[in-house]
Amino acid sequence: MGRWSDSMEAAAIKYLPMESVNSIDQVDISFDDLEFAINPEPRCPVVLLLDTSGSMMGSPIQELNQGLQQFWEEVCSDTLAAKRVEVAVVTFGPVKVVQDFAVLTQSRPPTCSADGVTPIGEAIVKGCGMLQDRKKLYKQNGISYFRPWMILITDGSPTDNISDASEAIALGEKDKALAFFAIGISDADMQTLGNLSVRQPLRLKGLNFKEFFSWLSASVTSVSQSAPGDIVPLKSPSGWAEV
Repeated sequence: MGRWSDSMEAAAIKYLPMESVNSIDQVDISFDDLEFAINPEPRCPVVLLLDTSGSMMGSPIQELNQGLQQFWEEVCSDTLAAKRVEVAVVTFGPVKVVQDFAVLTQSRPPTCSADGVTPIGEAIVKGCGMLQDRKKLYKQNGISYFRPWMILITDGSPTDNISDASEAIALGEKDKALAFFAIGISDADMQTLGNLSVRQPLRLKGLNFKEFFSWLSASVTSVSQSAPGDIVPLKSPSGWAEV
């Protein structure tokens, strides 16, 4: 795929400051959820939308699972990130929530298996709904949060309608309610991914899932340690992406 241009890289970085909900005085704070009473740290929510269709069978799904394991380990190795980074995992197809939002010390990396088709649109809409629900829960409990990340990883083309998904992403980016990143594997439909994302989608080098998830863990760790309004620089994706 084409190189990640300076303008696109700057745009990606610009969209990553903390989305702070510092309206605690306007919220009826009730720590009904024990998790927030125990850990009132600001949250950095990440949604992983993972293609587990039949074409991912064999080495791709094995490498993906190893990458997830590494991601969990690296985030948990940082004391602050372990308290702040929350991850939800949605696989497709069919669309299935295999991990609801949780800090990684309180969860385990899922083991994905390959089967089915590629309902990308449904997966994105599901992820957006989960983010909305989670942010409502943060607000109800007086928890501030960083702008959520949504990462889509696929090796194919959508087998469903993506119009609702495209609108949801566009609105989320416009309102700075999420930062969407699209990663293509092998023969992924990069043109469609480009239509979905305001950022240039990137193609993974081979099956370099470990390198990608190492980049992701370092990135979200940096974001989780930032202050409201900070511009968080990201490392170049050149180690794992075709740029």
